[in-house]
Amino acid sequence: MEKWKKLSSDYVFKSPFGNLRRDKIELPDGNLIDTYFVNEYDDWVNAIVLTKDHHIVLVRQYRHAAQDFFLEIPAGKPEGNESHAEAIVREVREETGYTTELEPIKLGEFFVNPATQTNKVITYLLLDSYRAFEQDLDPTEFIDVHVVELDDMDKLIATGEINQLFTASAYYMVKSFLMNRLKEK
Repeated sequence: MEKWKKLSSDYVFKSPFGNLRRDKIELPDGNLIDTYFVNEYDDWVNAIVLTKDHHIVLVRQYRHAAQDFFLEIPAGKPEGNESHAEAIVREVREETGYTTELEPIKLGEFFVNPATQTNKVITYLLLDSYRAFEQDLDPTEFIDVHVVELDDMDKLIATGEINQLFTASAYYMVKSFLMNRLKEK
């Protein structure tokens, strides 16, 4: 198998949110795709925020593209020269008021949609979190904080109350991480 060859590239649209790029591609068999569209987005971070008493901190917010409200884990983009770990601690503090004294545990780094997007999501676990601040939301953020029992997450996912892919996948990563941690003890 061979990589595809990019013959040319131009931007259809550029914005601070992301860019839309049009590539002309030559496939390994010589066939051409004249217009292959690629969405260029920044990487983002998200986290399962787990309290000392095994509750998960979630946020509920409106998502315009889906025209609905979603119960999900805190997430956002790094600002300036922030590391991914610094960004998720800041995002969690701003969106929920929660923080932790412990270093974030990186669970994984995954491409969001490698067929059409350039970005990754970096998922963390924040342990022993506690509420220490008021929310500090951006002007376009309207977020309700929900704290749920860790054991209730399976039901919330199964019933569709949580129907956002990155929240479900992060939860299952944390569940596996915690099970492995118990086995090590």
